[in-house]
Amino acid sequence: MHGPTPDVAVIGAGIIGTSIAWRLAQAGCRVTILDAGVVGGEASWAGAGMLAPGGEIEHRSAWSDFALESLGLYPAFVTELQDESGCAIDFQRQGAVELAFTETEWEQLASRADAQRELGIASERLDAAGVRALAPLVECAADCKIAAALFFPGDAIVDPRHVTSALATACRRRGVEIHEHRRVSALRPRGSTVEIETGASSLTAARAVLAAGAWSSGIDVRVPIPASFPVKGHLLGYRLEPGSLRTIVRHAETYVLQRANGFTIAGSSVERVGFDRRIDRSIVDDIHRRACSVLPCLACPPAPDPWIGFRPATEALEPEIRRVADTGLWLAYGHYRNGILLAPATAALLSREIIASLGTGSTSRGGSQ
Repeated sequence: MHGPTPDVAVIGAGIIGTSIAWRLAQAGCRVTILDAGVVGGEASWAGAGMLAPGGEIEHRSAWSDFALESLGLYPAFVTELQDESGCAIDFQRQGAVELAFTETEWEQLASRADAQRELGIASERLDAAGVRALAPLVECAADCKIAAALFFPGDAIVDPRHVTSALATACRRRGVEIHEHRRVSALRPRGSTVEIETGASSLTAARAVLAAGAWSSGIDVRVPIPASFPVKGHLLGYRLEPGSLRTIVRHAETYVLQRANGFTIAGSSVERVGFDRRIDRSIVDDIHRRACSVLPCLACPPAPDPWIGFRPATEALEPEIRRVADTGLWLAYGHYRNGILLAPATAALLSREIIASLGTGSTSRGGSQ
């Protein structure tokens, strides 16, 4: 498969693009990654890393099954990536507690849980004592009495910055060429190849993957593709003692989770305001207030550190993971709130399709190709 030009060019060096590149390189493909910024520098850097179908999926769809499949791939994905890269990855299957402060909220949670069990998402009811046994920090919540809660044992977290760093290392060890600060301006599918234009220069690859997140449809592609756009989200970071929060805690649109080093993240907000990188203090204050209603200890100084990220969305709020007609171009963008979660399954699916189109041997879903 090796030749004077790449077998596959991947446009976008976030967790989706680098996961695909890694799987392709494992199969012996010659792969080049191009990114306008740096590896994992946008949505992958900003994401909290919550792998939580229990908090995201309410009804069956093609993507609900795909998300559950991807969650199932995660433990082996992380283990394999750590082994190949030599990089430690903070991955914790700690479950999630979702709180109800009123009977109405509990009725809604219970109804959702019934529907989720049909999808294979397990949960169990907790009373206030059960919540505090799993998450003692919630005990301080004097203003909000816990009517009941659900515990989702399958929900997990991963540090996406660890994952993208490990992917970059694993890709380089497999011979992947990574070109940072190289903006792709156009993609030209031409028969059995794709021409990639990057300013004054260009390169040709047998296949290409467009995985540039919210920026994907800003690249000139001579075939119709769905529009992508950013959904801005604010997150807050707190410094707590490691191990002080042993599970994800959620209430309505608010969540709090903790990394292994004690860094605790609260989120989030949803804004369709374009690529506006400004921190909105009123939104920061609102998230902080909501987070403190769940874990009042977060009100103690120092103040949290805020940042923003751009979730990559499409109008359907569903990902585009597919080949474009019979061209050599594949799409892998629009993962919205679930890019971190869907990375293993997206990489397995697209790498298998691309390898088949190049005429190589058999592949195995989710593992080394």
